[in-house]
Formats: sequence, structure tokens, C-alpha cells
Amino acid sequence: MEFSAANKIFSVSEFIALLNIGLKKSEVKIVGEVGQVQFGPTGHVYFTLKDEKEPGLIGCIIWKSKYLLYGIKLQEGMKIMTSGHPEVYAPSGRLSFISDTIELAGEGTLKKQYEELKKKLTAEGLFAEEKKRALPKYPQKIGVITSKQGAVLADFLNNIGKFGFKIKLIDSRVEGQEAVSDLLAAVKTFRKQDIDALVIIRGGGSMESLMPFNNELLVREVAAFPVPVVAGIGHDRDEPLAALAADFSESTPTACANLLNESWEQLLLSLERCERNIITRYEAIFDRYLMIENKLKIFFERFKALLDSVAQILGQAERAIFLNNPERQLKLGYSIASINGKIIKQIKEAAIGEMIDLKVSDGNIKSEIKKINPYG
Repeated sequence: MEFSAANKIFSVSEFIALLNIGLKKSEVKIVGEVGQVQFGPTGHVYFTLKDEKEPGLIGCIIWKSKYLLYGIKLQEGMKIMTSGHPEVYAPSGRLSFISDTIELAGEGTLKKQYEELKKKLTAEGLFAEEKKRALPKYPQKIGVITSKQGAVLADFLNNIGKFGFKIKLIDSRVEGQEAVSDLLAAVKTFRKQDIDALVIIRGGGSMESLMPFNNELLVREVAAFPVPVVAGIGHDRDEPLAALAADFSESTPTACANLLNESWEQLLLSLERCERNIITRYEAIFDRYLMIENKLKIFFERFKALLDSVAQILGQAERAIFLNNPERQLKLGYSIASINGKIIKQIKEAAIGEMIDLKVSDGNIKSEIKKINPYG
């Protein structure tokens, strides 16, 4: 509804509508002690919030969807902080504070809520070690939930290895109760996408700043996520429940990046070892070849020496044969006497009247033995 006339006279309803336009811009956070709590028939929650030190009371309303989102059961005497804006309800003219978020205030109260929820979810087995899943070897498609602001995302991206990772990022608030709806929406979005692992990261902080990660709905979403979840949410004395529900919990974004790099780096080391083994084996083959080559050289050198020795012996034998060849002696004036093909070496091998063959250098002479004269 627009009002432009400065001197316009408004009806009550028009004025309340105008007033609410201005009031809606007055978003604030207030802290106080819960007074009376009533649940409406549609599930909306009506409660009062009073000042702890000074007189002051304001009626508050939180819609059912918001109330269920934050998982806090409002009770009288509970100290809470709520963010929202004031609004006048036209039918009654009552001013109420419309709560967009509610969260427990005070470290003791936060600690108590943390321990109660942790005990409940532990009993259900959400944090059991046997439910933790290993990362797939050589992951590539990585979903990341974090705020684009600050150094957290830069730390993660600067340390993620050059292994062909395909990073899908959803920008989300990561601090304050306002972050719960962002985180839940981001996790549910990634549930429908093809990724190998989901990474949820933020910087460290106090228990108050990490409270969105202790939200029961978020913790259950993380525990039931279809692929391994790596949480780098920062470690307070009490680890955020979403980190306990994750498959891996690291203290920093850098540690998360190193975890994803691990199997790839091991593969590189394995390849380097294989390369060294191949080189070592080829060096051994070449060394063995050189050793065999040297042995063959020695063998052939010895074999050559043996051949030379045999050739020398054969040469000497050939010369001896040549020198002792009877036919050579014939050319020197000697002759060979034989009877019936048998060479005669002594006179007893011949008898008078036998035919004797004399072989000379240019032919044979046949003659009859007439006389035999022994020496002596």
C-alpha cells in the first residue's frame, strides 16, 4: 500500500499498515528471559520475552516452520536471543515481535543443549565409527559449502591439488542462527547432484558462533548424506555435532584439501616408484648385457687365440707332412720299392725271383729280384 500525500488523513487500518512498513525495516536482535509460552492450533508459538534486569516485557511470535527449524523447545525461564522485527496486529492493535530466529543465550545454556542433543544422537548411532565411509579413490567432483567471504575458501582452493578437481560451490552463511536455513538448503541441493564428496568448511570460533552446526536437522542431513562428507568446521573444546556426524572431521580448510589430495598424491608416489623400478630394471638389463658382452669379448679373444694356436699347429703339421712326403723324397733321387703293393723296408720282406716295383719321381719300374745282399 502506498501513501504519498503528506496531509492525508489515514484510517486506523491504513496507518497501522504504514507503521508496519517502517517497523519491518527495524530488524534487530534482542535478548531476554522467556516468560509465558503458548502453542497455537496451527503450530505457531506465542511467547513473552522479558528483561532480566529492568522492567520490560514484549510479546513475540515465531511461525511453526521457523520454530521447528531451530530445534529449541521454548520453556519459561530460558534465556534466549531472537532476531526479527516488530509488527502491530491490526485487529487488536497489539505490538508483537516477529521472531525470524531463536537461539539459546549464555554459554552454560548452550553447553547443556549441546550435551543433551549429543547424548540423544549418540544413542541413535549417528556418530558411530562403523558408519563412517572412506573417501573414494581419486575423487574429482567435489561439492563445497561455505561462505565466499573471508579467507576460508581461499585457503581451501590454494591447497587443493592440481588433480583435475571439479569444484561446485554453494555460498552459505556459516555463523548465527540465520545460517541454519542456508546450510540445510545447500546440503539438500547437493544431495541431488553428482559429486564424489561433500566438504563443509568455515573458520574456527566460539561455541556461540558454531551453534548452526549443532542444529539437529542439519546433523541428521549430514549423517544421511549419500556420499562421504568432510567437515572442516573448526574445533572448539566441544566439536560441532555436524562434524561428529561427518565421515571425516578436520580442523582447518587446508587439512580438508590435503585429505582430498591424499589418494592422488599416493598415486603420484606409486607412479614415481614404478618409474624408478623400470629405470632400475633397464639399468640392470644393460649392466647384464655389458657383462655378457665383456664375457663374449673375452670368449672370442680366447677362441681367436685358440684358432691361432690351432692354425699354427696345423701349419707346423702341414709343413712336417710336406717335408716328410715320400713323393717329395722321390724328386730328391729317392725311390720307393714295393712288392704286390707292400713297401719293402727290410731285405727279409723280399725274395729272389719276385717282381719288385720301384716308384721314382716320374713313373714306375718293374724288375725281377736276382740277388739280395745284406749289409754287414
